[in-house]
Amino acid sequence: MTAAVGDGSALPSREPLRVLVTGAGGMLAHDLVPRLRAAGHQVTAMGRADLDVTDPGECIAGVAGHDLVVNAAAHTAVDAAETEEAAAFAVNAVGPANLARACDHAGARMVQISTDYVFDGMATEPYAVDHPIAPRSAYGRTKAAGEWAVQALCSDHWIVRTAWLYGHGGPNFVSTMLRLAAERDTLSVVDDQRGQPTSTVDLSDLLLRLVDGDAPSATYHGTSSGETTWCGFARAVFEESGLDPARVLPTTTDAFPRPAPRPAYSVLSHDSLGRVGIAPVRDWRAGLTAHLLAR
Repeated sequence: MTAAVGDGSALPSREPLRVLVTGAGGMLAHDLVPRLRAAGHQVTAMGRADLDVTDPGECIAGVAGHDLVVNAAAHTAVDAAETEEAAAFAVNAVGPANLARACDHAGARMVQISTDYVFDGMATEPYAVDHPIAPRSAYGRTKAAGEWAVQALCSDHWIVRTAWLYGHGGPNFVSTMLRLAAERDTLSVVDDQRGQPTSTVDLSDLLLRLVDGDAPSATYHGTSSGETTWCGFARAVFEESGLDPARVLPTTTDAFPRPAPRPAYSVLSHDSLGRVGIAPVRDWRAGLTAHLLAR
């Protein structure tokens, strides 16, 4: 059995695993679950109605009988978290803590999906995995707490930080840009925030390579190679869709104030992947091209 790799090659897979994926109704699980199954793993996908990650007892019961848990359940409403931090903390911190305890009890490995928002967004070079975290938003604080919980409570784990995620399994920046392109002559998009647009397909492939490559327990960055701004991303969406990218006009973060502060710089280093022989995700533009072709 082989597992697909983001650059088109393949690597030998380990024996099939019994995998629990939480957050089954979310955008990441939409692509992750079928890829795990295609690689031969036995997957149980549980959404909010199937498993309440904030309930310790449900987590113990849900994790039992599995070799691996991928926690894709999250409170991702960044602005709402500013006034609903307790609700965000329950899902983003208490939930991972409950799953981590359950995994440690069952002898299962755990993958915790985290975010660039754990950093302050003020850097000028890619964030290393061990760069001090300093979240500036409620969402970032709750996700940082989730990382700490997993590190403390589950001895065998991966933490995978991602950013600027988009995919076919839910509302996202790409679909929003295409919808607005049909409604407006021009769009103003912030050009002073830099990051790495990452498709759920590419993140799913990286997670599969970490699992099938039996990578060491550690923190990794699951973002595309390269970097751009939101404006650059939007212009690429237009160009790849046969639209005039000049219709996308640059603006500033200050022109669009939001309740939660946005990181000005969200570029993450992939050095920790290289150290264990795992190739990083392909360039963001290649991922976007593949995403749009799959529409």
